[in-house]
Amino acid sequence: MVKRSLRASTSGIQKAKRSFSIKGWTQENLSGEVNLKTRQPIWRFFTGQPVDRQIFMEICSILDLDWREIALDPPAEFPEPGEHVAPIAQDIDILVQQVRSQRHDTIQNKCGILQLLDISRPVKIDDIYVDVNILEEIASQQWFEISDLQNLQLTEFDRAGLGTVEQKQIPGMQAVETYSKLRVLGKPGVGKTTFLQHLAIQCNRGAFAANQVPIFILLREFAEDSQHRDEFSLFNYIHQVFLTSGISNPIVLETLLQAGRVLLLMDGMDEVLNQDITAVLKEIRKFSDNYHRNQYVASCRTAAKKLRLRGFTDVEIAPFTQEQITTFAQKWFVALTKTTAKVGQDQATQFIQKLDLPENWQFRQLVGTPLFLHLACWVFHGQGKFPTKRTEFYKQGLDLLLGQWDEAKGVERDQVYRGFLVPQKLSMLSQLAAVTFEKGQYFFEQRTIEQYIGDYLRNLPGASQEPEELQLESEAMLNAIEAQHGLLIERARGIFSFSYLAFQEYFTARKIVASYNLRSLEKALEGLVGHLTDPHWREVFLLTAAMLRSADSLVQLMKQQIDSLVAQDPYLQEFLMWASEKSQTIQTEPKLATTRAFYLALAQAPHTAAHFALASTLDQGMFLDVALENLLLEFAVDHSQDFAYANACSEALNNILVMVLESGFYKSLQELKDQLPAASEKKERLQEWWQENYAEWVEHLRSTISHYRNTNHPWQFSPEQQQVLQHYYDANQLLVDCLNSNCEITPATRKEIEATLLLPQKELEEREWKGN
Repeated sequence: MVKRSLRASTSGIQKAKRSFSIKGWTQENLSGEVNLKTRQPIWRFFTGQPVDRQIFMEICSILDLDWREIALDPPAEFPEPGEHVAPIAQDIDILVQQVRSQRHDTIQNKCGILQLLDISRPVKIDDIYVDVNILEEIASQQWFEISDLQNLQLTEFDRAGLGTVEQKQIPGMQAVETYSKLRVLGKPGVGKTTFLQHLAIQCNRGAFAANQVPIFILLREFAEDSQHRDEFSLFNYIHQVFLTSGISNPIVLETLLQAGRVLLLMDGMDEVLNQDITAVLKEIRKFSDNYHRNQYVASCRTAAKKLRLRGFTDVEIAPFTQEQITTFAQKWFVALTKTTAKVGQDQATQFIQKLDLPENWQFRQLVGTPLFLHLACWVFHGQGKFPTKRTEFYKQGLDLLLGQWDEAKGVERDQVYRGFLVPQKLSMLSQLAAVTFEKGQYFFEQRTIEQYIGDYLRNLPGASQEPEELQLESEAMLNAIEAQHGLLIERARGIFSFSYLAFQEYFTARKIVASYNLRSLEKALEGLVGHLTDPHWREVFLLTAAMLRSADSLVQLMKQQIDSLVAQDPYLQEFLMWASEKSQTIQTEPKLATTRAFYLALAQAPHTAAHFALASTLDQGMFLDVALENLLLEFAVDHSQDFAYANACSEALNNILVMVLESGFYKSLQELKDQLPAASEKKERLQEWWQENYAEWVEHLRSTISHYRNTNHPWQFSPEQQQVLQHYYDANQLLVDCLNSNCEITPATRKEIEATLLLPQKELEEREWKGN
């Protein structure tokens, strides 16, 4: 058996010392070149004591020496890295199958199961895995100007790439088959580790790379082991891994490597501590160069992409498509809910249907990554719906990114945050979100966000006021936020954003709620209400209302601001008065506000009145008015050449008459109906009636409706008034949504706001005078 250590001969030591002297190095220099943490192995080498053979050979290589000429009694059968070796078995294919067989159960046990968050039992990877797609162009390497991103729709905020052209995606397996050295990048929770485990399992089964031996290693474990052994040697580490499968001869590994029969999967490059990363990267480069015929796949967070690997092609895992989200949900509900396949499939269908509802688009932002999709499935399974209070869901997601995800995986990160605990990190991120959101900055240049970080750090106790030190610390802090938590990410070269718009909105709301005293909270709420008519702030209002211990002050401020929008316009006040009077003729509290909303919508846009959310509760009187408005709209179009139209008008009036209860109105409509020519009339007679009587008949209908139903007023709004009314309506809709968001509001405040929605200023003042 080949010796695991070598020692230098007396003559070899002399040769080594001469070469060492020519280099002009110290022993510390040499130990660094060999990726050693101490110089003890160097001292042992030069004193003729046993040294691990891989370290011995590396020292000789660095000193430009042939290790066989330096070693005492070198083993003739041990090969040099990169040198051809005769396989142990007569046929390399036989050797591969032998090793695959010996290591089969080890790979299956290590890579065949997943431990999902909040799930008490392991899950088979096949039961949950969904094939991923790969972006061959790294999104963050695109070149954009900030101005290019100003018109990006917020619903497109989280899609892959920011350009006008969608980036091409290819299946993950195709990327692995295309590139022999591949580095897979991705945001936290996007499925990098699971993808590598899937590759290992597929290879283990022979479904992929059947002529190779799969080896899966966690790079952080390799780094920890190397620290303990005082050497960074992938060969020795893999050999130790092989020992657990009963493969003790190192020539077996060497033979496989020389023949290019290894699939080496290296997970978590970003999880290696800074103190070890240089040595780890250097060892990967050297190993992959020496054994270049093999297949290599490494994984790394996108934020750590600067940790370059020469000869490796970088690709990025794409967010899940709608089809992948559906597939994942179907697998999740079948595998994890302990129900039958039929029940699981039904739950998955309900999940997707509700996820696609317009009010749940914020959830759709997040579920493009398996981590948050799993969380969404778990929450939905527990409640049968998505939570009305999205704040709790966001908090769970942030807890994952700020530490829980790493803790679950046993990952220790470098401390760059000045020793910040989670509350301090939340405070800083809230400050960054608030200042950028206030300025409408969803994307910001690197120097801008570093300046904001510097402004925050400058106000901390004991902070340096030196601009250069603050700049360096701000840059390090930004890198840490991106690499460790993925909450700020580089979206294009030098352009950053929050990883999800939902998190920027949540942090902005949290900044408001976390105001340190009552006066500062009042000031923050007043500042928020100043954005009442800006649709971009809608979600911040809802989140703030949900997070406040009492939302009374917020909704009262919103109500005051809403009423002031139309308070100074007499014509708009007249319009509101009409809607109020009209509503009182057919409805009583508590539905008066709904009725007022309906008539405001009907007067502004009768053809879309049924779609207004505030007027979603209709009674028979409202249906009658809608039918009458639609009838007038139809009659406004000249159908003189459509002779079947006379019969359609008659039928419409028949349907309307069924809803009319007032005798005078019923009689007038019946008379108008009787004036219409019968559909059986000759074409000439119909055409004659249309030309002679149509305009007068329609006007008569219009005046009759106006007299009996007090509708069809000729409201004429200027463009400015139309805009004000739209803001007024939308703001009232937002206020109602806040009231219905399960926020904490006293019954008295809720009752008062609901009773005074959409009232004209005169009635508001009368209510206040009466003390209502």
